[in-house]
Amino acid sequence: MRIGPYLLENNLGLAPMAGVTDRPFRQLCKRLGAGMAASEMVASNPALRGTRKTRLKADHCGEAAPRIVQIAGADPATMAEAARHNAAQGAQIIDINMGCPAKKVCNKLAGSALLADEGLVREILEATVAAVDVPVTLKTRTGTGPDNRNALRVARMAESAGIAALALHGRTRADAYRGQAEYETIRRVKQAIGIPVLANGDIDSPEKAEQVLAYTGADGLLIGRAAQGRPWIFREIGHYLRTGERLAPPSDEEVADILTGHLTALYAFYGEYQGVRIARKHVGWYLRGRPDGEPLRRAIMRIEDAGEQLHALRAALLPGRDHVSASREPAPPAAAALSP
Repeated sequence: MRIGPYLLENNLGLAPMAGVTDRPFRQLCKRLGAGMAASEMVASNPALRGTRKTRLKADHCGEAAPRIVQIAGADPATMAEAARHNAAQGAQIIDINMGCPAKKVCNKLAGSALLADEGLVREILEATVAAVDVPVTLKTRTGTGPDNRNALRVARMAESAGIAALALHGRTRADAYRGQAEYETIRRVKQAIGIPVLANGDIDSPEKAEQVLAYTGADGLLIGRAAQGRPWIFREIGHYLRTGERLAPPSDEEVADILTGHLTALYAFYGEYQGVRIARKHVGWYLRGRPDGEPLRRAIMRIEDAGEQLHALRAALLPGRDHVSASREPAPPAAAALSP
């Protein structure tokens, strides 16, 4: 699949998720088979641009192309300026968020709340595309609610404005993440426009991925929550789509290596104090479904030392093995350029 000048390795992408798709997680998912991965939602408000939180969200240093930064906001001029700023900082694709259903975003008339004002949607799309030379993509939902599924009109508007690709979550804003995603609207959108369309929502297995692609005719897939604690889902789906066969699940050793490598990257990116705390939610996702998962998660929540966190996880995931404690090793420092 191609987006602008970028020919992707495959048609599988990591869906942008606030508080999840930071640089360590994006790089991990790309290594395990994702063809692309967008940043967390970055606010377009220029007053927030210099904060450490915003700089971390937009950090793509050393990341494989294409480097995608997602921006959010409700003012066309501000969105255009945010696109210019991020492109100047090295973003190779700008993604517009019109899909987030979170109240704190929608209360500012951003995210999926924008779908209630199609005139404003058009202004934002046109202003952002005109502001930069890099491709601009759009992530959106099927509408504001069951009585207003306007994704088809928005998709045609996006194509007319010069949007390079469209990702569509098969739920409305009112649905949030409840119920089942529907794919009929994605199918209709794909039939109506000529730009690449990526289907999103409830794609949690290789078989489901194949079914959604076949039904919708979509050019690719975005996978979000199913990748939490299971970043190898991209290689599983990719292998199945190529061969029709299921890959064997990762061994306990590989899971331990992936998890501890992910956590080590979080410590290096955020610093030990913040990294240990951010790691906790990822640990919970990795442990989900294990018979000992919940008591182990509770135990990990109480650990505040990076080395102890790593040692406890390896000991739990690989019982009976010899584990050299890393608790005395200093945690990697956060990137100097991102210090408070």
